[in-house]
Amino acid sequence: TDMPWKLTPLLLFLGWMTSVCSARARTDLLNVCMDAKHHKAEPGPEDKLHNQCTPWKKNACCSARVSQELHKDTSSLYNFTWDHCGKMEPACQRHFIQDNCLYECSPNLGPWIQEVNQKWRKERFLNVPLCKEDCQSWWEDCRTSYTCKSNWHRGWDWTSGSNKCPNGTTCRTFETYFPTPAALCEGLWSHSYKLSNYSRGSGRCIQMWFDPALGNPNEEVARFYALALTAEARPQGIRPLLLCLALMLSLWLHD
Repeated sequence: TDMPWKLTPLLLFLGWMTSVCSARARTDLLNVCMDAKHHKAEPGPEDKLHNQCTPWKKNACCSARVSQELHKDTSSLYNFTWDHCGKMEPACQRHFIQDNCLYECSPNLGPWIQEVNQKWRKERFLNVPLCKEDCQSWWEDCRTSYTCKSNWHRGWDWTSGSNKCPNGTTCRTFETYFPTPAALCEGLWSHSYKLSNYSRGSGRCIQMWFDPALGNPNEEVARFYALALTAEARPQGIRPLLLCLALMLSLWLHD
């Protein structure tokens, strides 16, 4: 007569385990904004986004004002200038503007957000898989522009209020400091990006450039990697549950 009573907690436990095993992609990684200097708390429509940032106007982490500042040679957002070694070529600059639009506006970078202890932001993204064509064209269009550093995240001379080349550095072509597309995309911002082997439209890499009329392809990419992260974490979380199950079975069989 005690059998149904004994089975009840076991069945409940198995039902709960089944729900855990069939978990969907972590929703906290999807449609989110970073906790950084100029990001909105939550993504939403921004009808007046400027120029190259317009692909994100239906759902953006940036404001219209921020999008306008991103297009200036020296933005008031960070007092950072592209022209630290003379005028950057327009073909090159458009890639940096697009990179900034992605950084400030995209709500699809959740799977790569990491906590950081920096005065101006609490989060950054790391190793975002950038589509190989986007990285290649960025490198091709910037090869003949000039810079003095291979890592733009740190090491500048800020005494003038904006970034200047530090003492001991020399202005040379991008190709000198970034001999390959990977060196540019991965080294420029301390591994914010990782050169992907996947192509645009694959659903496996983040696109800096896309046609908003066709939708935002990075939504699918974020879902894929969020699901992958969920699956990756699952075995570690279930191992102790299996031990509990084994213990319950042992107690039940020996009672």
